[in-house]
Amino acid sequence: MLIGVPREIKENEYRVSLTPAGVTELIADGHTVLVEAGAGEGSGIFDDDYARVGAKILSCDEVFQQADMIIKVKEPLPEEFGRLREDQILYTYLHLAPALELTQGLLDRKVAGIAYETVQLEDGSLPLLVPMSEVAGRMSVHEGAKYLERENGGRGILLGGVPGVDPGHIVIIGGGIVGMNAAKMAIGTSARVTLLDIDLERLRFIDDIFGGRVKTIMSNKLNLQEYTAMADLVIGAVLLTGARSPKLITRGMLKTMQTGSVVVDVGIDQGGILETSRPTTHSDPIFEVEGVIHYCVANMPGAVARTSTYALTNATLPYARELAQKGFKTALMENAALRHGLNVYKGKVTHPAVAEALNLEYVPFEKLLD
Repeated sequence: MLIGVPREIKENEYRVSLTPAGVTELIADGHTVLVEAGAGEGSGIFDDDYARVGAKILSCDEVFQQADMIIKVKEPLPEEFGRLREDQILYTYLHLAPALELTQGLLDRKVAGIAYETVQLEDGSLPLLVPMSEVAGRMSVHEGAKYLERENGGRGILLGGVPGVDPGHIVIIGGGIVGMNAAKMAIGTSARVTLLDIDLERLRFIDDIFGGRVKTIMSNKLNLQEYTAMADLVIGAVLLTGARSPKLITRGMLKTMQTGSVVVDVGIDQGGILETSRPTTHSDPIFEVEGVIHYCVANMPGAVARTSTYALTNATLPYARELAQKGFKTALMENAALRHGLNVYKGKVTHPAVAEALNLEYVPFEKLLD
């Protein structure tokens, strides 16, 4: 198979979808890897590093034109739609639920779009979302602390406090991978930490794992309103696989929050949990509504690109090898996790949550086989 690695063009996106180690494995499997010139520079990986292990360094157009499978990090932008072609495998983060224009672009090109974020194991876990959720969860506390500083518009709060002065209060909404990693970092600041989730068993687990250092609260409308009103920093860490994020914090709730408090809406790729959220970038990361600072960067891990690239490709490479070795159809027929990952194929939406979110027809993959 001819496998293409284009350079990411999303603003402030410095990750790359394959490392030289991944190229080495794919070439050893008998495949050809085409890397766009400069694709890895943002992660400190240079063309010579790829060429040394056997990759072909080409232009962007050549990569898209020749590759049977395109491996990316982020979703294609409109200027990339025209480079995609029918039946080409696109293996990347897609986050289609809140993105009708992107979805329609992929449907029009009739690509086979496999989304990292919906590849799902039998136990319900999302193995290709985990590494970036770990990064984003840990980053969320760092970013929140920065924007709590007065010079950045925040309340002027040091999360850990000092002797004789109360520490800050971090409220984490969601106890999944993002929430757990945010809690790890939050504890390290010596802030007060509260985590809300709707799963009582998950709250028991979190209480045990952190030895009571995280206050666990059942998530419901009343508790959300009470605890967000008390928070200096709120971290939104809720994900519904393939679907839009639920809007848990309304504009009305913002009016009860402290002026200069910060909300980091980690799930903004899926729409975010704030009624007032909209995607931002690393170059323009925040905006203010009702006195509350919103941090809604859609590719948070891109800021720590080298760490993120290696963490992501550790997880994505085995599935890429399987797709390349077995071919698209066989790989999906034999691997249920990959079937869950397929979002669009032959001009149809093949993931039920995406179809429901966008009010489009859902067609199972099996019905589209020749």
